[in-house]
Amino acid sequence: MNTLLEVSGISVSFDGFKAINNLSIQIGEAEMRAIIGPNGAGKTTFMDIVTGKTKPQEGYVIWGEKSVSLLDMNESQIAQAGIGRKFQKPTVFEEQTVRENITMALKNPRSPLDLLFNRAAKDTEDRVRAISDDIGLTDALGQLSGALSHGQKQWLEIGMLLAQDPRLLLVDEPAAGMSAAEREQTTDILVRAAKTRAVVVVEHDMEFVRRLKCKVTVLHQGSVLAEGSLDHVTKNQDVIDVYLGR
Repeated sequence: MNTLLEVSGISVSFDGFKAINNLSIQIGEAEMRAIIGPNGAGKTTFMDIVTGKTKPQEGYVIWGEKSVSLLDMNESQIAQAGIGRKFQKPTVFEEQTVRENITMALKNPRSPLDLLFNRAAKDTEDRVRAISDDIGLTDALGQLSGALSHGQKQWLEIGMLLAQDPRLLLVDEPAAGMSAAEREQTTDILVRAAKTRAVVVVEHDMEFVRRLKCKVTVLHQGSVLAEGSLDHVTKNQDVIDVYLGR
């Protein structure tokens, strides 16, 4: 497996509290990974570090086949390098239609020739349709995004991230507040996405994690406590003591 992201020996303290403590994680090129752990385990801080929101005091974060340091880049440079992040609360443009939301998000370098021959419009429509098919919102393309259900807004936001064609997608608690049917569709969307890129899901819902059928990393007090399949880590006595036994 080729490594896409390597986080090594990272430590972060806030006012003397060590939120991340010598953390090391490797993510492969087209891999689904779930990160679980009790509140305060460092899950959000890990994502903040990868996306450039928080700078660690120690360690390094290496990205891609050219092994560039993400710590030397700001948030927008990291996003342009191919790292997309979905926060827990969906942020879509509610006054715009689903189609307009996806179109605005597209990574779409247009040449003057494309515009001259109207190739860009056709190409854009094809890509919008492909993304809307992927997230199950093709029938809602003409709808205002504000009228969507909570689950549909989550799917639209995932679609907007996919429109930017990231190589790594960080997704924070995608199943929160969803019905069982919506959670199932969310699983399908993320599993499909992980066939062509790396997808890292931070989640509390164990049933949701089980359906992802992927490697699981358990964090505790800012470090990796256990790693492996969900069955493997849930049988680990340390994991039972600090997380599952609560």
